[in-house]
Amino acid sequence: MNPVTAHPARNIMVLYTGGTIGMQASAHGLTPASGFEQRMREQLTGLALPHWQFRELLPLIDSANMTPQYWLRLREAIIDAVDSQGCDAVLVLHGTDTLAYSAAAMSFQLLGLPAPLLFTGSMLPAGAPDSDAEENIVGALQTLAAGHVSGVQLYFHGELLTPTRCAKVRSYGRHPFATLKRFGGAAKAASLPAELDYRHAKQTAQVAVLPLVPGFAAQPLLAVLDSGVQAVILECFGSGTGPCDDVEFLASLKLAQTRGIVVVAITQCHEGGVDLNVYEAGSRLREVGVVSGGGMTREAAFGKLQALLGAGLPVDEVRRLVELDVCGELR
Repeated sequence: MNPVTAHPARNIMVLYTGGTIGMQASAHGLTPASGFEQRMREQLTGLALPHWQFRELLPLIDSANMTPQYWLRLREAIIDAVDSQGCDAVLVLHGTDTLAYSAAAMSFQLLGLPAPLLFTGSMLPAGAPDSDAEENIVGALQTLAAGHVSGVQLYFHGELLTPTRCAKVRSYGRHPFATLKRFGGAAKAASLPAELDYRHAKQTAQVAVLPLVPGFAAQPLLAVLDSGVQAVILECFGSGTGPCDDVEFLASLKLAQTRGIVVVAITQCHEGGVDLNVYEAGSRLREVGVVSGGGMTREAAFGKLQALLGAGLPVDEVRRLVELDVCGELR
């Protein structure tokens, strides 16, 4: 499962999932619309671009409706394009609201894929005044054709971003994504289980995200634990602290460990990361089984847990790999 070697792409599969980039007006506002391939070819006529083919991944969705189940369909479409149709690169057109989540998820779902994969989208629909759609599509195709990209990357406004390190930070403008200044790294996993290879089937996993706020108590955590989740991402304060003087809260976390539910601590700060050994309020979390997410973003932690649990790995192996770097999320 080594990184993909960068090479010039000559046969690119463009997968269209929906999103703003291909939306058209309706009585209820902008909505995903079919027929984008024809509009895209008309817009790109006369440009020097590599050969590309197009597939709509039906049903087309607003990315606010993205789900882990849809990720499995997207994953299969990408694998089919590379392994069955001979494509040497894939470009996914995706709505921006959950684009970073999907790109991070595919980073873990497609370990070992022998072709580069780019995600892009736009903040305004193609054809709208001052739209960034053509700029991003052309730039992404040209980047793949130049061969300067490997693995899974996010392309927006001339910039390549590592999806396991970035997030959507703005709801406006041409620069909605940014690499977060997260740190709290870990050693790279010396080897990975065969189940994580892209050729092995994956399932969806039940993963919840809980942000801590002042006064957060055991009750909402217990409700989540009773819902059938396999993992909880706990968005902690600062470097990984929580209400360590709340006996019931700590007991709930211990209960999660007893039930085999993986609890991962990440920071809710924009910069930095988790170190559960700095404060007592963090070390007490470690004592009841909470695993450190280091400098992982929420998007990376969610995608990583989906892949590890969805591969059917034992809980102890999931807990071990959470704290090791798999594909750049902790470097």
